[in-house]
Amino acid sequence: MRGAVNFDHIDSMSAMIDVFIGGEFMPLYKLDPEHSSIKFMIKHMVFSKVHGSFKKFSGEFNFDEANPKNSWASSTMEVASISTQDTSRDDHLKGDDFFDIKNFPQMSFKSTSMIFASKKLIRVIGDLTIKGVSRQVELIVDAPTFDKKTGLTAKTNLKRKEFGLTWNAAIEAGGLLVGDDVSITLDLQFVKQS
Repeated sequence: MRGAVNFDHIDSMSAMIDVFIGGEFMPLYKLDPEHSSIKFMIKHMVFSKVHGSFKKFSGEFNFDEANPKNSWASSTMEVASISTQDTSRDDHLKGDDFFDIKNFPQMSFKSTSMIFASKKLIRVIGDLTIKGVSRQVELIVDAPTFDKKTGLTAKTNLKRKEFGLTWNAAIEAGGLLVGDDVSITLDLQFVKQS
């Protein structure tokens, strides 16, 4: 139809503008899921811990060496890929009591600022969206200098109730079945795109 706007074309042009700064393209790094992991830990029945991970995710990182503050990162995680090594528990987590994957199949992260020390990335601040709720989180990062391939470890803590994950149950010994504090560890490898 004459006069129709091609929004896909606009989106692709916007993406190109995002990585084009000062007349030079910022190096784009793609997350290598085969050599990366997203893991979490939460208290269970007061005294024990449950460890889990997400198996399917993607992400990218743009690094502006001339002006590191212009760098940014984003990531998407498929909630259905959650694994705690217990099928019944995983099914419960995917259901309405927790992540409600039918309505919210993905989680996402988009950085809003990055902090460097001598061009070494040490902190990433951004918006984490879970179950349609976005909250600012801060990742403490241990990363080397960036090359063709680079690996980093990032850690953060969050409260699940702040993202609408409020389900719980009392236990006979006292206390609640599921803790509120969640520890997250990211071990990520990025590959520079040509």
